[in-house]
Amino acid sequence: MTPTLWRLLAGRTFAAFATALVPTTLTLAVVRAGSAGDLGLVLAAELVPMLLLLPVAGVFADRFPARRVVLCADLVRAAAQTAIGVLLLAGPVRIPVLAALAAVTGAAVAFGTPSARALVAAAVPGAERARANSRLMVAQGLAGVAGPAAAGGLMLAVGAGWSSLLTGALFTASALTLGGVRTGAVAGGAGRRPGFTAELRAGWAETRRHPWFLANVMAHGVWHLAAGLLLTLGPLIAVESLGGERAWVVVAQAGTAGMLAGAWAAGRLPVRRPLVWVAVACAVFAGALAAFGLRLPLPVAAGAYFLGMGGVGLLSPLWETEIQRRVPAEALGRVSSFDTLISFGARPLGLAVAAPLAAVTGTAAPLLVAAVVVAGVNLGLLGLREVRAVSGAEPVRESGPETSPTLR
Repeated sequence: MTPTLWRLLAGRTFAAFATALVPTTLTLAVVRAGSAGDLGLVLAAELVPMLLLLPVAGVFADRFPARRVVLCADLVRAAAQTAIGVLLLAGPVRIPVLAALAAVTGAAVAFGTPSARALVAAAVPGAERARANSRLMVAQGLAGVAGPAAAGGLMLAVGAGWSSLLTGALFTASALTLGGVRTGAVAGGAGRRPGFTAELRAGWAETRRHPWFLANVMAHGVWHLAAGLLLTLGPLIAVESLGGERAWVVVAQAGTAGMLAGAWAAGRLPVRRPLVWVAVACAVFAGALAAFGLRLPLPVAAGAYFLGMGGVGLLSPLWETEIQRRVPAEALGRVSSFDTLISFGARPLGLAVAAPLAAVTGTAAPLLVAAVVVAGVNLGLLGLREVRAVSGAEPVRESGPETSPTLR
C-alpha cells in the first residue's frame, strides 16, 4: 500500500475505534449515575445536532479542503471526549453538562462524515478506490466490533472517565494522521464564491440530477429502518425461541463475520456493474428478516444473518466507490451529506417504532413486512438504466474536491 493509503487506513481506524467507544462508555456512565430518561437525553443530544447539521456540513466539505475539515472535526471530538473524561473523573455525573458535550460530539461527527468521503476521493486515484474502500471498510468494521468490548472492559477496570480520555486520545491520533494526508493541489481557489445558501441549493440540485443516487439512498433508508426493527426485535425472538441470550450472541457474531467477509470480497471481485451488486446485496438482508419473523431454527437464522450482513459489507465499499466516481468531486460533500442524513435518520426510527409495532401486531408481522419491502424496493432498482450501467461507462470529472468548484 502507498503511504497515503496507510495514513487513510490508520486515521479512519483510529476514528472508528474511538467512535465505537463513545456509545458504550456514555451508556454505562449514565446508567450508573442516572435514569433511563437521562440516558435518552444524552443520546438524543448527540443525534439531533448530527442530523440537523449534516446539510451544512456538506457545504463545508465542498468549500474547504477535506483534510482540514476532518482535522478540525476530529480535534473537536477529541476535546469533547477529553472534557467528558475529566468530568467523569472529577466527581458525580452532571447530566446537563454531559448532554452538552455529547451535542458537541454529534456536531463534529456531522462535519467529519461527508469530508471523510471527500478525502478518500481526493487522495486515492479512481482506479484504486474500490480496493481502498474495501480495506477501509474491513478496518473500520474490526474497530467497530472491538470498540464496545474495549469500552466495557475499561469501565470495569478503570472507569468511564479513563475510557473517555482514551477516546479523546484516539480522536487526536486520527486528526494528526488524516490531517497529513496528501491530496491534489488547490487550483483556482481565489475565485469568487456564492453565498452559503446558494451553495446549499446547488448541492441539492446536483443531488436531484442523479436519479440513481436518490433511488438508492431511499432504498438504503428502507434497509436502515428494517435493520433497526431487527436489532430491537431480534434479541427478543432469540431469547424466547432460539435458545436464550447465547443465541443472539451467536447471531451477532455471525453477522460480524459476514460483514467483514463481504467487505474483504468487495475489492477483489470482478464487478462490472457495481450498482447491480449493491441492489442485490441489500436485498439479501430480507432473508435475515424473514428468518427471524418465521422463528426459524438458530443455525438457519444465524446463516441468514451472516449472508445479510455479508451483503452489507459487500455493498458499502462498492457504493462508496460509485459515489466518488459518478458525482462531481466539487459537489461530493453536499451530495454525500444527504446520503448520511437518510442513513442516520432511518435507523433510529426503526429502533423507536419496533417495540410499539410489536406490541400491537406481534414480532413476526413487522419483520415479514420489512423483508418484503426491503427485497422489493432494492430489486426494483434494477429497472433503472443508470443502475445497470457498466462501471466506467459514464464520463465523470475527476477533479479533486479542493479545486475551484464549477457548481458554486
